[in-house]
Amino acid sequence: MDIRISNLKKTFGEKTAVDINEFQINDGDILGLVGNNGAGKTTLFRMILDLLKPDEGEVSIAGINPAEHEDWKTTTGAYIDEAFLIDFLTPEEYFEFVGKTYSMDKETIEQRQRDFEQFMDGEILDQKKLIRDFSAGNKQKIGIVAALFNKPQLVILDEPFNFLDPSSQNILKKMLTAYHEETGATILISSHNLQHTIEISSRIALLEHGVIIKDLQNENGSAEQELENYFNV
Repeated sequence: MDIRISNLKKTFGEKTAVDINEFQINDGDILGLVGNNGAGKTTLFRMILDLLKPDEGEVSIAGINPAEHEDWKTTTGAYIDEAFLIDFLTPEEYFEFVGKTYSMDKETIEQRQRDFEQFMDGEILDQKKLIRDFSAGNKQKIGIVAALFNKPQLVILDEPFNFLDPSSQNILKKMLTAYHEETGATILISSHNLQHTIEISSRIALLEHGVIIKDLQNENGSAEQELENYFNV
């Protein structure tokens, strides 16, 4: 699914969070969104998902303005933060809720849970715990699994490597790469972890004070040096 951004602006008081004139994310891109704290990454994601109204401009997802239609929701999976979870449910109940939202039968829901067993690493299912009682890392895993549950054609993950231990981070990288190979989905991730972003992204957008200052192709990690120079790594 392609995404087009036109004259998109969002301010909070005197601070400009996002100011993007024109930007296109192509169908099948794995776009890594990088920038320092306050660069506007999460604000941009929230506007793409119609969770935050822009002051000016618009976003379209596969030609659909998400603020005006809901068709895009059935083919989009996202995880921004814990607010996406229903924390008074167990993970099993939550996955069942997500599955039923997409008209999955019980067998399909159970199969999708098994598909993520390695990533969940025996710490999520059959724990007899509510989501609110899990660690930050395991909440993150639950949210990512839910985002991918319906095999969406657009995936948006905000800081997906946060809170994950190194083994889980590596599994997530492989999982997202395999998912892209299987589905051809458009995947957007933001991350402070440059190395992980470079390893999985086909393209990298660098935000500074809400403006995309660099749009880098990343064939075989070709954007690494330029990003390291910017961040003084």
